[in-house]
Amino acid sequence: MEDECGLARCGIPCFLCPDKEKCGGCYSPGCTGQVWCSNRKCSENKEISGCYECDEVCREGVFERVKHKAFREFAKRYGKEKLVECLKRNDECGIHFACHGGYLGGYDGFDDVEKLVEFILTGKR
Repeated sequence: MEDECGLARCGIPCFLCPDKEKCGGCYSPGCTGQVWCSNRKCSENKEISGCYECDEVCREGVFERVKHKAFREFAKRYGKEKLVECLKRNDECGIHFACHGGYLGGYDGFDDVEKLVEFILTGKR
């Protein structure tokens, strides 16, 4: 489903995703996004584990959204293990990746990557 830390190639926390039970994830041969996901294709072509390992500024696919840019930036800056640790801690404190079976959650609604990176790190707005 995901890499050993629980993250998709783009940095999305598979372990918190509402679709985790039915999704094979971007590391599996049966990935539902293998045809359309430009971020999956790009990281595979560059032979990197995830977008957080790339130094290029990307605005493709999911990186049109502040949330995804912030997850990638956080993983680049602090490491993917720290991202997972903070997301798990925040989830236990009621800050959810996605709420009520949908995709909007506590990390949505930010318009600044740096503010969201700080929120992920501290759990405080």
